[in-house]
Amino acid sequence: MAIRIGVQADTEEECAEGLAQLVDRGYLPVMMPKLLTGDRWLARAVPAPRPPTAEPTTQ
Repeated sequence: MAIRIGVQADTEEECAEGLAQLVDRGYLPVMMPKLLTGDRWLARAVPAPRPPTAEPTTQ
């Protein structure tokens, strides 16, 4: 999926909390909190896939 949402925080706990808020809103985590250079924490999530819609039947 092309849409990704990132959470950047100063601590691992803040980053995990931000990621949990996205999960509560229906996003799926694709990268758990990781420490980056410069003492920054980053996590990523994507929108959950939508179920396929039923095709209308014609008779």
